[in-house]
Amino acid sequence: MKLVFATNNLNKLAEVQKMLPSSIELLSLKDINCFDDIEETAATLEGNAQIKANYIKEKFGYNCFADDTGLEVDALNGDPGVYSARYAGEPTNAENNMQKLLSELENKPNRKAQFRTSICLNLDNNQFLFDGICKGEILTEKHGEKGFGYDPIFQPEGFDKSFAEMSSEEKNKISHRGLAINKLVEFLTSIR
Repeated sequence: MKLVFATNNLNKLAEVQKMLPSSIELLSLKDINCFDDIEETAATLEGNAQIKANYIKEKFGYNCFADDTGLEVDALNGDPGVYSARYAGEPTNAENNMQKLLSELENKPNRKAQFRTSICLNLDNNQFLFDGICKGEILTEKHGEKGFGYDPIFQPEGFDKSFAEMSSEEKNKISHRGLAINKLVEFLTSIR
């Protein structure tokens, strides 16, 4: 089965490719010659995933899925949430986003947070939603060199290291995206 993952993020693409069975051929936006900037204008993660998946299905006709992920911090009333990638403004920059978050949490004792991923799958004229949540806390400084985004400052519950200190296999077993992708894979396997 061919399935488009509606993302330009090569890190996410590689992460997801490792999790899919070999029976699913994963195509990127580049593979289908989609170089459009699909604006994420929804107020929710689910809404943004739907916008991207619907755009690819309507314009290119492929079965596809899209995701949106947000980091939700308790002490910031769930922010940055849907604005996680653009938290420090445009152009998007992971380092600036982390620095802004760390400065906003300075002197705040509650550092609880969760990563949440929503996936929208458009398959044969039907739409399905999957989600994954990974609870943890925001560290006071960066740890590790792996991963991307907020990984160096997010420590998942039950671990003594950040996402950026984990191998991709280790991270995929517990991460928000890993959990959501597992639900997607289970579903695709059950219907094929």
